[in-house]
Amino acid sequence: MADGRVPSAQSGENLLFLTDEQLRQGIEAMFFAYRGFTADPDRILSDMAYGRAHHRAVHFINRAPGTTVNNLLNILGVTKQSLNRVLRTLIEDGLVESKVGKADKRERHLFLTEEGHALEQKLSDAQRVRMRMAYREAGPDAVAGFRTVLEAMMDREMRNAYGRLKDSGT
Repeated sequence: MADGRVPSAQSGENLLFLTDEQLRQGIEAMFFAYRGFTADPDRILSDMAYGRAHHRAVHFINRAPGTTVNNLLNILGVTKQSLNRVLRTLIEDGLVESKVGKADKRERHLFLTEEGHALEQKLSDAQRVRMRMAYREAGPDAVAGFRTVLEAMMDREMRNAYGRLKDSGT
């Protein structure tokens, strides 16, 4: 550096010059971390013949009770047909309730039932245990940096949706 200091690996200055190999390692770490992050919920869901789409739907309905189908479509980024298939099973199995909108009768508002809340709790508890252990091991600076990296990877529309959800405080 111009002032005579040598950038440390921890300073972040070296991160501006990551090699393709270092980026590949980060990509692979993310793949394996995601596998670990989803493993526990996948086991729980497989007993119910559900998949990750069901998990995501339950998670975001829990985060925003009364959310509309259209809002959920935007958050999940799936086709209407795909989401309808997922919602149909969740409703038939008594985990989600769909109510007609008061202002707009064409809207369907989604709520978790008591059984839906129990499933969501079981799924998120498994992920919280894994996240808590990882965060404790990594430390507060790494946690803040990790969140910053994740947010930076989101495109603008996703970052805005994430920000709205985060700001809702629910």
